[in-house]
Amino acid sequence: MSKLLNLSEGTYLALHGLALIASNMPKRINVKFIAKNLNASEAHLAKIFQKLSKAGIVTSLRGPQGGFILSKNPEEVNFLEVIEVFEGKIAVYSCPFGKSDCSFNTCLFDKSIHESSLEIYNRFKEMTLATLM
Repeated sequence: MSKLLNLSEGTYLALHGLALIASNMPKRINVKFIAKNLNASEAHLAKIFQKLSKAGIVTSLRGPQGGFILSKNPEEVNFLEVIEVFEGKIAVYSCPFGKSDCSFNTCLFDKSIHESSLEIYNRFKEMTLATLM
């Protein structure tokens, strides 16, 4: 079955992992804890959190008491920011055929798809880690 939103597994794991970190603040959360809670590979999550660290969303702390903490407050980390780390910059709407000029006088998808895309885009921009807590 196809998904309406075709986000990668990495994106979903990142959002869930960040929610775990946010709900356990100010405690540092390590990849092992996240992997156990999400039933995911530690190696895969380590790569995901390396990207999040590089993007400035989390801070990595080394040592026996190490782990990850959010670099910002949960209400400052929106879903769109996280999604774009893994999926690239999101276009609110683009031609489903990748064309700049439409062959039809009126695009069959323009109004409805553009409005729906804009709603989803804005919703992801509004949703923050704080909304999950």
